[in-house]
Amino acid sequence: MELVEIVMTLGMLVLLQAVLGFDNLLYISLESKRAPEAQQSSVRKWGIGIAVGLRIVLLFLLIKMISAFQAEWFPISWKGVIEGSFNLHSIIVLVGGVFILYTAMKEIFHMIAVEDFQSETKRDSSSAKSVVAKIVFMNAVFSFDSILSAVALVNDPNKDYWIMGAAILSGGALMIWLADGVSNFLQKNRMYEVLGLFILFVVGIMLLTEGGHLSKMKLFGSEIHAMSKTTFYFVITVLVLTEVVQSRYKKKLLLKQKGHQN
Repeated sequence: MELVEIVMTLGMLVLLQAVLGFDNLLYISLESKRAPEAQQSSVRKWGIGIAVGLRIVLLFLLIKMISAFQAEWFPISWKGVIEGSFNLHSIIVLVGGVFILYTAMKEIFHMIAVEDFQSETKRDSSSAKSVVAKIVFMNAVFSFDSILSAVALVNDPNKDYWIMGAAILSGGALMIWLADGVSNFLQKNRMYEVLGLFILFVVGIMLLTEGGHLSKMKLFGSEIHAMSKTTFYFVITVLVLTEVVQSRYKKKLLLKQKGHQN
C-alpha cells in the first residue's frame, strides 16, 4: 500500500470513527452524570480509555475469529409469531439496544416525575466504577459497526491491522477531548438534554433493528430490516431542527409576553 493510499485510508477510517462515535459520545455524556460530580470527568476519560483498549483487542478478535461471531448459536422457530437464527454478534447488538432503550426511557420518566429542578439533585448516584463499566460495555456494543466498517474499507485486514488500530486510537483521543465539552454543554443547556435522550432512544431502536436483521428475525411473519444510517441521521436532523425551531418560537412568545406586561 502506497503512502498516499495509506494516508487516505487512515483519514477515511478516522472520519468513520468520529461519525459512528457520535451516539456513543452522547451516551457517555449522559451516563457519566450518575457518577459523583467530582469524578465525572475522570469517569468519562477512564471509560473511553479502557473501551478504546478493548476495541483494539476486539478488532484483533474479529479479524481472527469472524466466523465464530457469525456462527449460529441457537434458532427460534415459532411460526407466525417469532423466527430467527441468533449468533454472538446479533445477541450483543440486541442486548445493547435493549439496554439503551431502558436507559433512555428511565431518564425520560425521571424528568417527567421530578417536581422541581432542586429535587433532581437528590437522585441516587452510582459508583464511579459501575458507571465506567457501563460505558465500557456500551462502547463494545457500538464498536461492532465501526470495526466491521473499518475492515470493509481496507484491502487486507491482517496486513492493515495497524492502520485500523491507529484510526481507533485517533477516534478515542477525539472522544476524550470532546467528552467534557459535550457533557458541560448538556449541563448548561438542560433543554437539549431531553433532545439527547430522544436521540439515544432512536439509537436503541436502530440497534434493535440491526440485531433483528443480523439474526434474520421475523415477527408475526414480517422480516426485520436494519435501520439505515441515512434514515438514522435524517431522523436525528429532524429532531434537532424541531428543537431549534421550538426554542426560537418559545423565546419569541416570552418576549411578546414581557412586552404586553410592560
